[in-house]
Amino acid sequence: MIQPPEILRVSKSRVSCDGSGDIPAALGHPRVFLEIDDHGYVDCGYCDRRFVLIGGPADNGEIAGKPDIASGASL
Repeated sequence: MIQPPEILRVSKSRVSCDGSGDIPAALGHPRVFLEIDDHGYVDCGYCDRRFVLIGGPADNGEIAGKPDIASGASL
């Protein structure tokens, strides 16, 4: 079975991702800046990490089942 994306709850609508976490940043991917829109979440196009705005419309237990939204994309 495919693992669901890592979900990070954040307090700001503009976030950056470099793929690091448990690994050093040098082994991740290029740093990208992402903007959370009115859907309340955004996905990193490199590592599929999902950023959810705290208190936003997607800040609930059903976020893992929502479709991917890359920065600037729309449903």
